[in-house]
Amino acid sequence: MAEISAAMVKELREKTGAGMMDCKRALQENGADMEKAVIWLREKGLASAAKKADRVAAEGVIYSYIHGGAGTNYGRVGVLLEVNCETDFVGKNDDFRTLVHELSLQIASMKPQWVRKEDIAEEVLKGEHEIARHKALNEGKPEKIVDRIADGVVAKYVKDNCLLEQLWVKDDKKTCGELVKEAIAKIGENISVRRFVRWEVGEGLQKRDDDLGGEVAKLLS
Repeated sequence: MAEISAAMVKELREKTGAGMMDCKRALQENGADMEKAVIWLREKGLASAAKKADRVAAEGVIYSYIHGGAGTNYGRVGVLLEVNCETDFVGKNDDFRTLVHELSLQIASMKPQWVRKEDIAEEVLKGEHEIARHKALNEGKPEKIVDRIADGVVAKYVKDNCLLEQLWVKDDKKTCGELVKEAIAKIGENISVRRFVRWEVGEGLQKRDDDLGGEVAKLLS
C-alpha cells in the first residue's frame, strides 16, 4: 500500500473541503493518486458535504421508532431521535426521512450512548484511559507502551459508543457519519444529528426471582 503523508491529506482537503479522515481514506482507496482521490470524494458526496457543515440547521424532525414488527419482540425497544436540516421543505423530503429512519434503526440495534465524540465528558474518556492503562500493566505490558495501548482502547470505545462513529449496520464499509455526509451531498442542505434517547423494556430493573428460575436451574444442574 502506498504511503499516505500528512501533506498529501492536507492538499486533498484544500482541494475538496472534505474532512481529514475522509481525505486520508480517499487516498488509501486510490493508491495515493490525488486526482482519483478527488473523484472518489466527489462520487461519495463527501467533498460538497463538508462545505455545508457550518450552515445553520434549525428545522427537521423528531422521529419516533418502535423496534420489531408484529410479534413477540414488538414494543420492547423504542427510539426518539432529533435530526435537523436547514429548511422545513427538506424536513419533509423522502431522502431525509429515510436517513432519519436508518439512524433510528442503528440506535435501536447498536445502542450508542452519544451522537459524537465531542458529547462525551472528558472525565469519562480519562476514566476509560486509566482503566485500560492499569489493565495493560496488570497483564505485564511494558510501561513504555501502556499509554499507546490505552489510547487504542479509548479510540475503540469512542467508535463503539458514538452513533456517527459506528459502522452502519447495513454496510460495514461506511460509518453513520459518512451516511449523513452522503445525504447532505444528495439533498443539498446541512444535516445535523442533534440528540436521541433509547429505551428498552426492563432496562435497569432487577428481574423477579421467578424470571431467574430457569437460569439458576441451569447453573445447578
